[in-house]
Amino acid sequence: MLIEFSVANFRSVRERQTISLAKSKLKELDSLAENCFSSSILADLDLLRSCAIYGPNAAGKSNLLVALREMRQIVVASADEMQRGDELPVVPFLLDSAFRDAPSEFEVVFINRGVRYQYGFTATGKRIEEEWLIAFPKGRAQHWYARQWDSSKRTYLWQMGKSLQGKKQLWMTSTRSNALFLSTAVQLNSEQLQPVFDWFDDTLHMTSVSAWGPGFTASLCDNIESKARVMDLLKAADIDIDDVIIEKKIFDSRDLPEGVMTEEVRSVIVRNLQGKEIVADVNLVHKDNGGEPVAFGLEEESDGTRKLFSFAGPWLDTLTNGYVLFVDELHDNLHPKLVRFLVQLFHSDETNPHNAQLVFTTHETSILRSDVFRRDQIWFCEKDNTKATQLYPLTDFSPRNRENLEMAYLAGRFGALPYTRELKRA
Repeated sequence: MLIEFSVANFRSVRERQTISLAKSKLKELDSLAENCFSSSILADLDLLRSCAIYGPNAAGKSNLLVALREMRQIVVASADEMQRGDELPVVPFLLDSAFRDAPSEFEVVFINRGVRYQYGFTATGKRIEEEWLIAFPKGRAQHWYARQWDSSKRTYLWQMGKSLQGKKQLWMTSTRSNALFLSTAVQLNSEQLQPVFDWFDDTLHMTSVSAWGPGFTASLCDNIESKARVMDLLKAADIDIDDVIIEKKIFDSRDLPEGVMTEEVRSVIVRNLQGKEIVADVNLVHKDNGGEPVAFGLEEESDGTRKLFSFAGPWLDTLTNGYVLFVDELHDNLHPKLVRFLVQLFHSDETNPHNAQLVFTTHETSILRSDVFRRDQIWFCEKDNTKATQLYPLTDFSPRNRENLEMAYLAGRFGALPYTRELKRA
């Protein structure tokens, strides 16, 4: 469960920006009761099941998601996939000389396995500058550890809390300057830190509309029960499909395209798939006017149908497992009603029994409605006069409960709109 995410000095973000999925005390329509859920660990902490971020092109919406993606990548890969001297994937705010050489900051507050955690770090391309972890296993803060780079002594200053158990000295000495202590300790068998690492590795998912291919959905269709769920979603979205036929074959390295990947990537794919059965083709079955089934290759279907088929598997997987999903540009080539359909699957106890959460950027204003979202589920993103990204919630404007949010947004009441001017001919 995600509570909030903060980032500072990263790409177009200069000052610290925070997005929160904590439910406000606003009273909303009764029909929106399922848009939030109890955190189960704090009586006064309810969380939102979704959050939409609006704003013009180049306002920095995607950079907010990129920041969390890079944070996840550093957590998951810094200890075992990076080598000493490798650059960390952080880019500071470059339009202010005071920030160019300063570290980027990332912090996330989340719940995993019944415990709330507050974890973060600052980093430059060269090293982790600071790292900290606070846990609340019994509702009270426990400072498990902190590290800070001392530039004058060219070493780290460490603070180890008594609540953190294990081979702390070994983990400290094994942590490279471009790696996280969290990642290193988990690699060296810290069971206590494993839930923190697992939240990033297993629960947090990042994507865009165009990033998902049909492979995962196709793999689900190899199981009768999973296939039925995929078919139910497609039919509920008004996609006229009567069956899905999956053709398989044994993986052959000769089928990999030439010149589109490095030899290292190619060798990893071959090593992982050699001798295994893979999906060779996907056919969607429609009935003709006489009721006879006719199979169409996926490439023969419309772009919308292909996208929804690719969406179906990961979307259902997210809802089934209670993941936290970040999607960039959810509106991309999807009908507005389909966007609303996909979002509202998160707003239902029946289709979202494990409290999965969705955070997405979009330009689709037709779903910006008071009968779709609570007011605290809507956020806006724009750049100020210094070209730095600013993130702020709809609740800053105290909109009325039943106000036409789409009309108010497009009229400029909430900002976060593109400023266009008349184009003069030469």
